[in-house]
Amino acid sequence: MTGQPNPERTATSDAEIGAGLFEESMGPSSALAHLYRGEIHRMKFWRERLDRTSNWAITLMAAILTWAFSSRGNPHYIVLLAVIMVSIFLLIEARRYRAYDMWRSRVRMLQQNVFALALDDSAGVVDDRWRRKLSRDYRMPKMKVSMEEALAHRLRRVYAPLLLVLLAAWVFHLTAYESASGWPGSAAIAWLPGFVVTGLVAAFYVGVLAVAYRPRTWNINGEILSSDVTGWDAPEE
Repeated sequence: MTGQPNPERTATSDAEIGAGLFEESMGPSSALAHLYRGEIHRMKFWRERLDRTSNWAITLMAAILTWAFSSRGNPHYIVLLAVIMVSIFLLIEARRYRAYDMWRSRVRMLQQNVFALALDDSAGVVDDRWRRKLSRDYRMPKMKVSMEEALAHRLRRVYAPLLLVLLAAWVFHLTAYESASGWPGSAAIAWLPGFVVTGLVAAFYVGVLAVAYRPRTWNINGEILSSDVTGWDAPEE
């Protein structure tokens, strides 16, 4: 009857779905090229979201520091408020980085095992199981890095210097603007004694530095780390 699906034809078509997508003879306009272009677009979108969060954190930090040092009467805990706000942006950016890494890891997998191999096959395939891994990732997408590793990455790249600048600004505010009562007494906030506030700040920064710079095995696929850049590689003639 017209309009009724043919079960045999449907079964055959379903079995042939995806056949030939990854053949060696496929051209640059194949489905794989469109897949790669889509992954690049997703990666770029999430990369822009990371940069936007960093810009917000820097702008807010600059605004708070400007107001904190605009008058000697402004309290020192305004700088600590900036520390809290930058830390919140750090958490947001670490969460975004985990999503960004999902798309970036796919792009790097295709670059390493398809395009690099097509340009020069002397080095072979980087990962013999890359097709299976990519297929599994498309079926059940999962985060590739933990929250702690994402925090460490963003701290090393952006937020550790920002937090250290805020620490220096807080110490300067206590010693230069509120030197009458002496430190740690000048660090008091309401009913909290100065030595308690100083201890909490010190514990926070020790934790931040421990997360950022402790030895670790990075699970980030293909990310160019500072330790990987050894110098300038002269072009081959």
